Amino acid sequence: MEEKKFDVQSLIGFILIGGILIWMLYTNSASEEGLEPQQETEQVEVPGNTDSNQPPQQQEAQSSGADSTNLAQAHERLGAFGYSASLPSATENTTTISNDVLELKIDNKGGYISEARLTNFKTFDSIPVYLIKDGNASFNINFTTTDGRTLDTENLYFEPEVTQSGDNQIISMKLKVSENEFLEYRYVLKPGEYMLDFSIRSQGLNGVLNSSRDINMDWQLKGYRHAKSISYENKYTELIYEYEDGDDDYLGAGDFEEQEDEDITYVAFKQHFFTSILLTDTPFSLGKFTSENLVQDEEIDTVYTKNFTARMPLELKGGELNYNMNWYYGPTDYKILNDYDRNLDEIVPLGWGIFGWINKYVFIPFFSFLSGVLPSYGIAIIVMTIVVRIVLSPVTYKSYLSQAKMKVLRPEINELNEKYKDNAMKKQQETMKLYSKAGASPMSGCLPALMQIPVFYALFQFFPSAFQLRQKGFLWADDLSSYDTIAELPFHIPFYGDHVSLFPILASIAIFIYMMMTTGQSMQQTQQPGMPNMKFIMYLSPLFMLVFFNNFASGLSLYYFTSNLITIGIMLVIKYVIIDEDKIHAKIQENKKKPKKQNKFTRKMQEMMEQAEQQKNQQKKK
Repeated sequence: MEEKKFDVQSLIGFILIGGILIWMLYTNSASEEGLEPQQETEQVEVPGNTDSNQPPQQQEAQSSGADSTNLAQAHERLGAFGYSASLPSATENTTTISNDVLELKIDNKGGYISEARLTNFKTFDSIPVYLIKDGNASFNINFTTTDGRTLDTENLYFEPEVTQSGDNQIISMKLKVSENEFLEYRYVLKPGEYMLDFSIRSQGLNGVLNSSRDINMDWQLKGYRHAKSISYENKYTELIYEYEDGDDDYLGAGDFEEQEDEDITYVAFKQHFFTSILLTDTPFSLGKFTSENLVQDEEIDTVYTKNFTARMPLELKGGELNYNMNWYYGPTDYKILNDYDRNLDEIVPLGWGIFGWINKYVFIPFFSFLSGVLPSYGIAIIVMTIVVRIVLSPVTYKSYLSQAKMKVLRPEINELNEKYKDNAMKKQQETMKLYSKAGASPMSGCLPALMQIPVFYALFQFFPSAFQLRQKGFLWADDLSSYDTIAELPFHIPFYGDHVSLFPILASIAIFIYMMMTTGQSMQQTQQPGMPNMKFIMYLSPLFMLVFFNNFASGLSLYYFTSNLITIGIMLVIKYVIIDEDKIHAKIQENKKKPKKQNKFTRKMQEMMEQAEQQKNQQKKK
């Protein structure tokens, strides 16, 4: 064992420390006796002083020393922006502003919105609708300082200041390098508005920000699940942006997508019925966007649907930043978005071209009127469907009349098929002559059906996008914007789900009956080579409806069920009341006797077929 040695230096140190302690105790007791009356006066003058053991001068000196140390350390890490880190606001505190539709919390750290709640809406399981919460979103400006530091605003502390301008609430978040030099985020929330003013500006930073290096603004958000059907909500969850003075594009259909464009004026992270949008008065010169699907297995209860990111460069003007922008946190409601007159209605997927036009100018105003005067949104859907079918009934009549004519001509067509079964060209010529004389054409039945496609497709886009249907019940459906449920399955069927919806079943039955009425007659004909199997199509369409619409909005299935039911009724009236097949047959026989003037197209086609027939005969002779 090593022998301990006497340490003279340690002994001297202990003696010195002991002497200092004794001297401090003596001087403090003497000071307390001499200054006791004076202390009582000072405590009245300085009510905030809570340390009765130290004079105010000593407290200020110690505080000043601590602040100087903190400031020096902050400057060493952050350069000029170390000033903000040394302020009392350098905490994890938040500031809250709200109106009657929106509540926002803004963090001191990063200066960005850490929570956005829509106060008038609930999720499918009665939880408040949050667009931002628990770190699912971030907003950051990445920049380089003149002393070579690369910093991110999301890691720096802003100083909040709340003011009021009339009924408008204003929060100024300043990232300071001195009392009068800063980077500022300014938020202005107005009463009853989902849209708030937002600006980014700097003051006195022209010597702090490195203008030769890129300044990038990054916005990221993971979309919360709000609806009962994960697959259905995810289908309409996407990133949309406007670029080059009014054009718009989107991404979000695949597992991972990335895209970039120039002159970006707004970016929207749409979560089906709710949307977060960043708009700018000064277009961003470039935008880079990504969309990642977070739903890998629809059987698993998931929290998030997709992850969106957007990166846009910011440009300095005179060494300073100055951008006037807006944030929108609210419903994907066509009327609300359209009222802002900033092309935000394009975020609602109403269809392109004529389909979108029909929705914007016909179905949306008409449905808004019906839902305003009728007691139920389900009844409004039924009434609108009835009106649409009545308006399209002349087209249905034309289609059915053509089918009736073809039915009357079928015996003669069968004779031609048998007579010229070995000569396809001659059979086609004689068939066209028969159609021309009788005043009938198979195309006359197809054209009316094609005319209805824009209406059907427009309504197919309208119902999934109609925010008014969200959480509105009808009959056994709790929510017309989601699937209805009459039975829960103990297992999951691919593409079908783990439940049974009744509206798709009813719609499938109605479609099957309709297909039987329209294609049943065609199936009686001999199946032509190369022609689609009509029987297969007749069974495929209802099956498609039954399987894939099981997870779709019940309002859409209700529309298809009602539409096909009404169409069946109209066709029965046409068949048994309006159209008399005997009269059609007599009319066709009269037409055959009359000289029929062919149009240029028919005459040209017949001439070409006759020439082809002559060439074929000549080749046979050779």
